[in-house]
Amino acid sequence: MISEEKLRILTESAKYDVSCSSSGSARKNNGGMGNGYAAGCCHSFTPDGRCISLLKILLSNDCIFNCKYCMSRSEADVPRMTATPDEICELVMDFYKRNYIEGLFLSSAVVKSPNFAMEQLLLTVKKLRTEYHFFGYIHVKGIPRADEGLVRETALYADRMSFNLELPTERSLKLLAPQKSKESLLVPMQRLQREKSIFKEEKRKGHFLPAGQTTQLIVGASPEPDGLILRLTQSLYQKAGLKRVYYSSYVPLVHDSLLPDIPAGERREHRLYQADWLLRFYGFTAEEIVEDDGNLSLELDPKCSWALRNFQYFPVEVNRAPLEMLLRVPGIGARSAYKITEARKYTKLTFEDLKKMRVVLKRARHFITTDGKFYGERQQSAVRGLLTSGETHENAVQLSLFSDLETARSALTGEL
Repeated sequence: MISEEKLRILTESAKYDVSCSSSGSARKNNGGMGNGYAAGCCHSFTPDGRCISLLKILLSNDCIFNCKYCMSRSEADVPRMTATPDEICELVMDFYKRNYIEGLFLSSAVVKSPNFAMEQLLLTVKKLRTEYHFFGYIHVKGIPRADEGLVRETALYADRMSFNLELPTERSLKLLAPQKSKESLLVPMQRLQREKSIFKEEKRKGHFLPAGQTTQLIVGASPEPDGLILRLTQSLYQKAGLKRVYYSSYVPLVHDSLLPDIPAGERREHRLYQADWLLRFYGFTAEEIVEDDGNLSLELDPKCSWALRNFQYFPVEVNRAPLEMLLRVPGIGARSAYKITEARKYTKLTFEDLKKMRVVLKRARHFITTDGKFYGERQQSAVRGLLTSGETHENAVQLSLFSDLETARSALTGEL
């Protein structure tokens, strides 16, 4: 059984990786324990973004790499611990039986060598599946520069894998994480995506990353603007088939002359998540989301900012506007836009109808008409003033990460 001190050190070391939320998996229970099928793990989030329904732990924090921003870097003066695969397996089963967790997020420092660390991760998840008969959700963080065969075999037992890019350019990686490169992180992602496609085409038995891949980017540790980060994100979604890109706001937990002394701030991280949502569900491109200086507005959410910069396209008539234009109206979320296109086939929609569809009219009214009627402000400067002055409680708190229930709901449903 793992010791209390080892458990504390390895879970504390894992808390800085935010790319661990669960997702639906096609892996059904085959007579063992746990089930990641359909909805995946039920999970909630703490205010700093940590998922608390997955056991989130490192196999080891004894790293040979020296990434400047990392608490486990080789030069750091911290207690070092390494768990055995059986210790992790027993811990997972014990916690699952007590209903503490629904699944596992397993990562590791690069202990001894990339191949050794990857072998230990593989052995752990393989034991969980074949010896402990655990069929719950498992997310494994891949080790850069590990053998391709080890990575591929791990993908047969995991529901999801992630190779964290952490920094958006090769230049920043060389400066702050010299043992890593974009190639060592992107190539395994691309290989796994190709293998997953072949696995599906050939209808092989078993599973191969049924919940796909994710990655994480640290925001503010290096000087790249939001536009560059979003273009990289866009490419990862389009070319590498990633399910999610996660953003972690840089916090100066370690001192180094190459690192900033001030945090990037939660607001910038929040804006990137909002922009990410627009890329995935609203038909925006990275190039049109950012401001002229290449960054996102901290004052306004990205959709409002785009709408004000393109004020000539508004107002649009909700009874006639195409879906792709409705999706660009501030206050109309993706679900509401689809409801509008369906409902207007049968009747002319009014403001009352839109309210029932949960359209945020105190934002949307400046950008729409309903059957020719307009209830907003026509001057761009006046609209900007209302959107930035906290005209409504909802808008006033939108910059805070999950400061109340309504804000959390808006963030989760994407009602931008």
